[in-house]
Amino acid sequence: MKVSGFTFIKNAILYDYPIVEAIRSILPICDEVVVAVGKSEDDTRNLIAQIDPKVRIIDTVWDESLREGGRVLAVETDKAFQAVSADSDWAFYIQGDEVIHEKYLDEVYQNMDKWKDHPKVEGLLFNYLHFYGSYDYVGSSLKWYSHEIRVVRNNESIYSFRDAQGFKIGNNRRLRVKPLDAYMYHYGWVKDPRAMQRKQENFQKHWHDDQWIDQNVVKASEYDYSNIDALKPFESSHPSVMKERLKRMNWQFDFDMSKNKSTPKEKMKLFIKNKLGIETGYKNYRVI
Repeated sequence: MKVSGFTFIKNAILYDYPIVEAIRSILPICDEVVVAVGKSEDDTRNLIAQIDPKVRIIDTVWDESLREGGRVLAVETDKAFQAVSADSDWAFYIQGDEVIHEKYLDEVYQNMDKWKDHPKVEGLLFNYLHFYGSYDYVGSSLKWYSHEIRVVRNNESIYSFRDAQGFKIGNNRRLRVKPLDAYMYHYGWVKDPRAMQRKQENFQKHWHDDQWIDQNVVKASEYDYSNIDALKPFESSHPSVMKERLKRMNWQFDFDMSKNKSTPKEKMKLFIKNKLGIETGYKNYRVI
């Protein structure tokens, strides 16, 4: 069985993405990792090139005219996916702010092997933890997506969907997937408040025009993490590849859980999800 990892990145240093940790977290079960490196304002390309001999870079230029729905992120994802080796059975996708804990790698690899010769299984579905403000809190409201596809069959009919959150196949069909007992750790909302502010001011350009940004994105030197609805403490371990990054944390964020906010409707949905294991709402995949 051959496995290719794939991802995309741009301005990793400027916006403090844990892309090195992301790639290193999947390397143990990948025969190669294809990285679409966008033309950057920093030394991102050299950062990626030094990670490991299994990393293969393709140089790209982002289409800055794509300013609706984060479409450019899906385009860059597809560039990386289309560059994976043709003889790979599976492609393991990871975004620049995601890391998988080493304790889940066996689960992922065993399921790849288990379903390799079952073509009806087109992807593998991960659970998600979304860290916010610091490495000690995760989002607990329904605003955070709880599952996403991160392993897909190496099929040229599969493509990245919307803002690269998930995948579709053929004529907009949802992928048939098997769920994993594994979590992806999303660190996109944990970084130095100055870097987070820079990211917010820049990243919104992939969703909105300049007028919207001027009216809705607060200009500040640091991001204000206090504007959040609900969090819960994270009391387990982080992936080993994150060890040095955790040590470098140089800001403080504390949250009073008694101030968690949710509407009666949200509370009911959370009860159904947490107690009965039933999730409501649209899913861009089909569990089989």
